[in-house]
Amino acid sequence: MRRARSPRLARLVRTAIVTTLLATAAPTGTAVPAEAATAAAEGRDLRHGSSDSLPWLWPVESPRRLLRPYSAPPRPWMPGHRGIDIAATGTVVLAPADGVVHFAGWVVDRGVLSIDHGAGVRSSFEPVTTGLSAGDAVVRGQAIATIVPGHCDLLCLHVGVRQDGEYRNPLLWLGGARWPVLLPMQAVG
Repeated sequence: MRRARSPRLARLVRTAIVTTLLATAAPTGTAVPAEAATAAAEGRDLRHGSSDSLPWLWPVESPRRLLRPYSAPPRPWMPGHRGIDIAATGTVVLAPADGVVHFAGWVVDRGVLSIDHGAGVRSSFEPVTTGLSAGDAVVRGQAIATIVPGHCDLLCLHVGVRQDGEYRNPLLWLGGARWPVLLPMQAVG
């Protein structure tokens, strides 16, 4: 015989589980906001503001083909692929969301553009050329750079995302991946 749970109890259990997961995934000494745990338990997404907010716009026109996926390193200093490589059919890079240019310039041998989207989230694009400078405001869908050869065998754009300084899978913002959330098991009785 199954015991029915109230919706309020189920929400409290989900909140407790998500709070525990966020706390154990956060770096030592990092506080996990209760609103983040509650929002995750309720299925709301705080990355883009409200649950009604749009996911980021893809920075290249379709058709798109993922050449290399995100591959988190086991430790921050170890090798990995801290972004995604997207085959480009054109050369225009579009701003995925509103923001302010954080960096525009050369890193080693390639052009890099980084945009601060607020709430601790920054996107980066390479190899590119751009006429933008640090401090310039950009809006979702605006042409922000031109892709140049040099990263892949094919013409491609490397897209990275950092959240509070930590690299994250850009597909989480582009709508191609889901944030992991554990849900409570059904009571068996």
